[in-house]
Amino acid sequence: MSNWDPTRGGADSNRRRSQRVIVSVPITVSSGGENKDAAFQEETQTLVVNAHGAMIALAASVAKGQTLQVKNRVTQENQACKVAYLGPASGGKAQVGVDFMSDAPDFWRIAFPPEDWVLPGQQPAATKKK
Repeated sequence: MSNWDPTRGGADSNRRRSQRVIVSVPITVSSGGENKDAAFQEETQTLVVNAHGAMIALAASVAKGQTLQVKNRVTQENQACKVAYLGPASGGKAQVGVDFMSDAPDFWRIAFPPEDWVLPGQQPAATKKK
């Protein structure tokens, strides 16, 4: 089981390029032509998105560094991605982190919160007591 909390981040959370938002966006993920025997297409959803990619739930077996195509089923847009993270499985699907291969800050069609945004009841990171 993972200790990762998407609302608080982990050890690398201070080095993130953009804010993460927990949102389920319907997507279709498919593999490229790298290996025809391992080709797949799967309808799934995002777990967390940011301006540079997403964490998705995926039943298909993928490898870190593998190129995938992600289609936003709401907008019908496609984006090439690379698998950047392979996480724990739950309910037959693994958590897979993907990074866009080219800039696509509007791919998810959501407004990301500002860097200094905090959840109600939380103190900003700079003023938290240790």
